[in-house]
Amino acid sequence: MAYKYPVSQPYLTDLEPTYVNEALRTGWISSQGPFVPRFEQAFAERHGRRHGVACSSGTAALTLALRALGIGPGDEVIVPEFTMIASAWAVTYTGATPVFVDCGDDLNIDVNAIEERITPRTKVIMPVHIYGRRCDMDSIMQLAYEYNLRVIEDSAEAHGVAPVADIACFSLFANKIVTAGEGGVCLTDDAYLASQMAHLRGMAFNREHTFLHKKIGYNFRMTNLQAALALAQTEKLTDILELREQIEARYDAGLRDVDGVTLMPAREVLWMYDLLARDRGALQAFLTAEGIETRVFFKPMSRQPMYLDPGWPRLRANHFAEEGLYLPTYTSLGPADQDFIISRVRKFYGA
Repeated sequence: MAYKYPVSQPYLTDLEPTYVNEALRTGWISSQGPFVPRFEQAFAERHGRRHGVACSSGTAALTLALRALGIGPGDEVIVPEFTMIASAWAVTYTGATPVFVDCGDDLNIDVNAIEERITPRTKVIMPVHIYGRRCDMDSIMQLAYEYNLRVIEDSAEAHGVAPVADIACFSLFANKIVTAGEGGVCLTDDAYLASQMAHLRGMAFNREHTFLHKKIGYNFRMTNLQAALALAQTEKLTDILELREQIEARYDAGLRDVDGVTLMPAREVLWMYDLLARDRGALQAFLTAEGIETRVFFKPMSRQPMYLDPGWPRLRANHFAEEGLYLPTYTSLGPADQDFIISRVRKFYGA
């Protein structure tokens, strides 16, 4: 159905069509166009990193990062139990094994439970900044140092959060803070890792001969049209984050005293406004009838068919998955519309 208040929608102004039309006018629509390096540089600089490697999706970004670090069959990668499944799939695509760690009360990976999951085969820790909350990266980086591990930040939902890991990977899907419709980008300070990811994303063509391929590569390239859109979004990121901060504050103020709603910890940046809701299914049905779309939380990794592990209950992840949902969260959501959404939630709970 068409919702009056969708759970997300892109924030597009005059700048996006200006850049996209420039790409069309010049005929540069493939991955060889000039907007690709312009976007890579702008996005990297905005996040305090030296190198950016644009690609076709957030999942592709994670895959490139893992491959650039040499991850493959026989290796293990620490992945959060509570995340979008692409985090785990990227590990599986390389032939390595994802090893899951339960979440803490903030939905992010429980840093106190990581060490017990490390084995001699562990090569990477992959924290995910869930819904815009930054993981405890100081503890994770210290643990990685002690065990000689690499770290990849899955920053798909945390645009604007400065990364500290070996590589950070962002999604540019249509519902993300910065979007290219589809797309992804890897950030790193390591020139060699950047060159490896750029090489792998473009079919791993070899300098000795155009059609000589010494490595298995991918067609994970970003088009100039996508990069034009992403650059426009990146140039507005500060304004976008400020508007979304206002949305977070308005939801907090309007829902804090509602019996039946549990607010989640504060976020470094707002991707989606998440909460725990008593009688979640009934609330969703009520809001749907009012034209308000909602989404439930991620299903834990060990409840997915390809990773099913019924013998190891993860109480926090399961609890959150059963009670959590997020409300419409998009940059152009105005105060009056947001007040209406808040009023409908309050009405459902008699607040």
